[in-house]
Amino acid sequence: MGEVKAFIISGEIKKKLTKIPFIKEIKDIKKENAIEKLYTDLGSRHKAKRFEIKIISLEEKENN
Repeated sequence: MGEVKAFIISGEIKKKLTKIPFIKEIKDIKKENAIEKLYTDLGSRHKAKRFEIKIISLEEKENN
């Protein structure tokens, strides 16, 4: 197994009349899995489809 990393993902959810900004910290082994968790979490919380979620930045958090 790989090392678990923390990813900081920021972006916005585009709904009909509003844009909802977000910053999430997600822990996973690969960034692809972290993005999948983000879509799943925001989709269930905000009833957002994947095309409504725009990822602006994805950074790996430094381990200090």
